Amino acid sequence: MLFRQLEYFVALARERHFARAAAACYVSQPALSEAIRKLEHELKVPLVKRARTFEGLTPEGERLVLWARRILADRDALQQEVVALQTGLTGELRLGVIPAAAATVARLTDPFCADNPLVRVRVDTGLESADIVDRLRRFELDAGLVYPDGRDSPDVTVTPLYSEDHVVLAAEGLLTGATASVDWAEVVELPLCLLRPGMRGRELIDDALAGHGLTADPRLETDSVATLFGQVATGRWATIVPESWLRATRPPAGARVLRPRDPVTATIALVTLATEPVPLIIRAFTETSRLVRLDAGPGLDLG
Repeated sequence: MLFRQLEYFVALARERHFARAAAACYVSQPALSEAIRKLEHELKVPLVKRARTFEGLTPEGERLVLWARRILADRDALQQEVVALQTGLTGELRLGVIPAAAATVARLTDPFCADNPLVRVRVDTGLESADIVDRLRRFELDAGLVYPDGRDSPDVTVTPLYSEDHVVLAAEGLLTGATASVDWAEVVELPLCLLRPGMRGRELIDDALAGHGLTADPRLETDSVATLFGQVATGRWATIVPESWLRATRPPAGARVLRPRDPVTATIALVTLATEPVPLIIRAFTETSRLVRLDAGPGLDLG
């Protein structure tokens, strides 16, 4: 009964709405409300600010929801360990992935699924590194692929996986006469589409341009690398993307790939919570990440 009460409480903290929380838990709203009232009675503290609508958690509720998430995560990890002893690893692996690594993650999930056929994998892409770490701390994700910049913290484990350069992807004809490399001054004159400001992939590009006294003025901004590919495919745009995307996805027909003469290099890392014992499903995925050479791949046809 306690675990069910904690599940309802965590769902309410996540959804911030009684009806949505009840729907997420597949129970009626009165049943969810009554379970949380019983939890408050057992703990002898108010957890929820009540009115006609949900008004938030009390200070005690904000503190205790962290413990509730941890207790439920530990319960799930224990159940996975027990089942794994009998039938092999089962359960669900929840991954958060930044856009730059969305084309790379398949090189990890494919061998992981092959080695663990009873495990389901859910991949959320388009997240920023800070969002992924926050969701790890709320036990809403199990692991993430992030930019490791400034992620050092006692409660997380950061394991660098690979480093890669960014390349220019431009529709044929936009850079007539250009060789396989290009200056940043030439790049900023192109009709650019880029990731939106605030995303680390965009910050890397802006920093590189600033080092040459330049700024980008893209006509289109997005949070999706796939959208950038689609724009270039129209034949009228150029963009700057991580090299791994071009190893996993063919450039649009007629597009050229050029390498900046002063390249932008970024590191991608695996991040997990620094908990003991480490849940079996996270140990298995971490081992996969150690065995796969993500920095290896076919060369790009530049020019």
